[in-house]
Amino acid sequence: MTRQQPSRPARRARRRPEGGAALECAVAACEERKAVDGVVLDLRHLSDATDYFIVVSGTSDTHVRAIAEHVIETLKGRNVRPHHIEGLAQGRWVLIDFVDFVVHVFHPALRSFYQLEGLWGDAPQRAV
Repeated sequence: MTRQQPSRPARRARRRPEGGAALECAVAACEERKAVDGVVLDLRHLSDATDYFIVVSGTSDTHVRAIAEHVIETLKGRNVRPHHIEGLAQGRWVLIDFVDFVVHVFHPALRSFYQLEGLWGDAPQRAV
């Protein structure tokens, strides 16, 4: 007699963003909220952690939060949800991880301090 395993409910798969379409949607969402000094870093040949960084700045803590919230809501409308979000409450540096790409929204002072573009200087860049 074989013992049958109890059936478990099917696990809902997390939808991964389609790199190109979701990436461009996130870039457009940043532009819609007047993000400044935007750049897309192509990390595909430099990192296994993610394919792209979108790096933009806001002009104040409130502006940083508004940009980040708009990116999250815009992609949520396309059924693409972030895997992880950091810093939204503070509004100084918000990191939104969509697995295939990460959106960094900085207050200008923190952006110049951390210099992500310099850390990933070997990555091809595209201004947005």
